[in-house]
Amino acid sequence: MRGGSRARGRLPTDAADFPLVGRLQAHLEAIYGFRCEARAEAFVVVDAEVAALLGGTGRAPEELLVLEARGDLEVALYLDPSLRERMGRYAGSPLASVLEGDLDGYCQVTEGVSHFLYVAHTAHYERTVSLLELEAQAEVDKFVVCLLHRWGEGVAGWARELLTRLFDRVAYQPLLSGEERWRYEEANRLSRRFCTRLMPHVLDRRLDRLLGDLRYAYRLGAEAKLRHFAHGG
Repeated sequence: MRGGSRARGRLPTDAADFPLVGRLQAHLEAIYGFRCEARAEAFVVVDAEVAALLGGTGRAPEELLVLEARGDLEVALYLDPSLRERMGRYAGSPLASVLEGDLDGYCQVTEGVSHFLYVAHTAHYERTVSLLELEAQAEVDKFVVCLLHRWGEGVAGWARELLTRLFDRVAYQPLLSGEERWRYEEANRLSRRFCTRLMPHVLDRRLDRLLGDLRYAYRLGAEAKLRHFAHGG
């Protein structure tokens, strides 16, 4: 995977000034037990016009833009400037203040980094990835990243709150096509079932078992992952 001629050299000069992107990638890599050579912050685009030229729809504050050309993937991670501004308000603050003040914004950035990392990971193994698989994994990633930031006393209550806030209190873009809406709803359903099955590890505070289940599921591909999210086994 590479940045590609269209993305390289056209990034705004302040695109790298988003340290949360790098921290989130490092956190996800620690959770799943691998390190990706490609770093998401090097692929960030914050200019909407540039994102549109790269195929962005402009309907979301974060969007992974992917183009396959001659066996390589050209990738850009669009993050709306307003999203960066929202997260910038918490620069230097404890992460707890971000989770309390703007959980939605934090999860939007997490989703973009999740998409980037999963595409890079699957590309490394020359495996294709479906949009449903990508979205379902991102939903799991948002849950577990936020969960682990408050691992310890009170984590069970926090986990239940996250299940409600991330999976039950959801709204979808009104301009989605029928197919797109079905994909997001199905990703929500599958990932919620999987995250609910993780709850016994949370209640027992068994981080080793939690990480073991997460890492096993992450490395499953395509239909096997979706079946595992839905039914386990």
